[in-house]
Amino acid sequence: MTYRWISFTTDYGLRDGFVAACHGVIARLAPDVRVIDVTHEVPPQQLRHGATALAQTAPYLPEAVHLAVVDPGVGTARRGVVVVARHGLLVGPDNGLLLPAASALGGVVEVFELSEPSLRLSETSATFHGRDIFAPAAAHLALGVAPAEFGARVPDPVTLPDPLVAAFPGKLVAEVVTVDHFGNVQLAASPADLALAELAGAVSVHSARVAVRAVVGRTFGDAGRGEAVLYTDSAGRLAVAINGGSAAATLGLGPAQECTITSSPTAS
Repeated sequence: MTYRWISFTTDYGLRDGFVAACHGVIARLAPDVRVIDVTHEVPPQQLRHGATALAQTAPYLPEAVHLAVVDPGVGTARRGVVVVARHGLLVGPDNGLLLPAASALGGVVEVFELSEPSLRLSETSATFHGRDIFAPAAAHLALGVAPAEFGARVPDPVTLPDPLVAAFPGKLVAEVVTVDHFGNVQLAASPADLALAELAGAVSVHSARVAVRAVVGRTFGDAGRGEAVLYTDSAGRLAVAINGGSAAATLGLGPAQECTITSSPTAS
C-alpha cells in the first residue's frame, strides 16, 4: 500500500535546520509525497505533549504515514519502530510517543523494529535519527515498502504511564497534559471525571502556588474578561482558560504538574 501523505511532528523547533533536513530527505526519496507539519513546537523532550498533539490531530488528517520524533533517548539502545494501525502507519522512537495516535487511528495491529540498513541513510548520526533513520523510513513506507521489510516484529512496544486523574466528591485532581499557544491548560481529566467529583457552577482551580475562582462553562466567553473558565476542549478533555489571558501564566502550570479543582471557590 502506498500513501500520498506524511505527517511530521517533532520537538525540533524552527530556529535550526533540523526540520528542513528531514523534509529534504523525504523529498529526495519520495518527491511526489506531500508532508503535513503537525507541529515542531513540542516542548523539548516532552513525550506526553508530543504524543497528545499527534493523537488529537491524526484522526483529522488524510490516511498517511505519521512521522514523529520526540526522542530524549536518541543514540541509546531504545528501538526505532514502525507501528501499523488500522488507519495509517506511524514511525519514530519506541518510547511511547506513537501509541496514543495509533489508538486514535483504530488501534495497533502490529509493530516492527527499524533495523534494515538499506532503508536508512548510508551514514547515520548518533544524535539525528529523525533525519537518518525515521525520515527515510517514512518515505519508503509511503512508497509502498511493507512494514515487515524493516525488521523483526516487536511484541512489547513501550507505553507511556497513564496521567494522574483522581476524582472524589467535591475534589478533582488531574495532571496537566498540554499547554497550548494561548496558555490554555489541558488536563488529563474528562467531563465524566468532573461529574464523578460532583463539581458544577463556580469552582476553585488550584496550582501549587495559587488558586483562582472559575466558572464551569462551554466556551471562553462564559467567563468575564480576565476571569477563568473550566470547559471541555475540542479534544474532549477538561481545560482551564482565562478569557483574554493565559491560564498557564496565571496559575503557574505546565505539563506534568498537578491541578486541583474543588467545590469551594476561592479568590486568588
